Amino acid sequence: MTTQKVAQEEEIGADARPEGRQGLAKPLRTLLDTSGLIGIFVILFVALSIFIPDFLTGRNMVGLLLSVTLIGTISTTMMMVLALGEVDLSVASIVAFTGVVAAVVTSAVGSVFIGVIAGVAAGGAVGAFNGFVIAKFGINSLIATLAAMEFVRGLAYITSSGDAVMVTVPGFFALGKASFLGLTLPVWAMIACFVIFGVLLNLTAFGRNVLATGGNSEAAALAGVNVRRLKIIVFGLQGVVAGVTGVLLASRMGMGDPNTSMGLELAVISACVLGGVALSGGVATITGVLVGVLIMGCVQNAMGLLNVPTFYQYLVRGAILLLAVMFDRWKQTRRQRA
Repeated sequence: MTTQKVAQEEEIGADARPEGRQGLAKPLRTLLDTSGLIGIFVILFVALSIFIPDFLTGRNMVGLLLSVTLIGTISTTMMMVLALGEVDLSVASIVAFTGVVAAVVTSAVGSVFIGVIAGVAAGGAVGAFNGFVIAKFGINSLIATLAAMEFVRGLAYITSSGDAVMVTVPGFFALGKASFLGLTLPVWAMIACFVIFGVLLNLTAFGRNVLATGGNSEAAALAGVNVRRLKIIVFGLQGVVAGVTGVLLASRMGMGDPNTSMGLELAVISACVLGGVALSGGVATITGVLVGVLIMGCVQNAMGLLNVPTFYQYLVRGAILLLAVMFDRWKQTRRQRA
């Protein structure tokens, strides 16, 4: 009797140990992935500091932060979209459209506040519409947002009559140039987005629902998650953040330009995937996205300091996107084997 009981306990223990190891393995893999990415960034940063004379200067560091505000700010919500198992190709068009709307409304009514609200609201409306179409009709987000990319860019051209819209209200320029502690408002907006969406992803039920839906939408729905509403909210947040970015960009340029931000969506997706966000959904870390944005920014900044021709920069950005996707695929394969 005693021998049989001991044997049963050994069998139970044998069954439980793999589960325990599997439970510990997931956060360990996440830690290793993030730590490895941070190590790559540190090596890259040190190498650039050594071999490029003007890289490690206060002025260049501030310029580096300002140069990644577009990619960095939008990547915080693109992270949520990708974690949901979706993708949004319309963000660049939303940035251009919202900048034009803000410029037109500000010049028309003479109020910076109303112009900013109009631009951000336009972005939120486009994002929510994308989410509604994807959630309600089950259309693939790649196709839906590709259509929105063309449609919204067209709206930007129509609203601006095909040309850049100059802003006549001086207060509008202060948005992009306002600074605190040596950092401009666009940089602080990016930092705020990283904090807000980092907390949202890691410390709230909303973030857990996003990851659960991206991992298995059917299981999440059975668990009580309103998947349709979740998608509309996430895409709406993506539109709002793109709207904020578009308004700040228009303020920095002093005009609403319908031609701006071409190809921005690919740079944002590259930064997210490079930062460990799974294209298949269900996996995302705000720290990884931050490091991915900084790696992209450092590479772009270094090419600028070295006066690398623009067409070669396209090659480098394309190579980074390809490597990021290949890295994502390798991690998926490793997780499946584990």
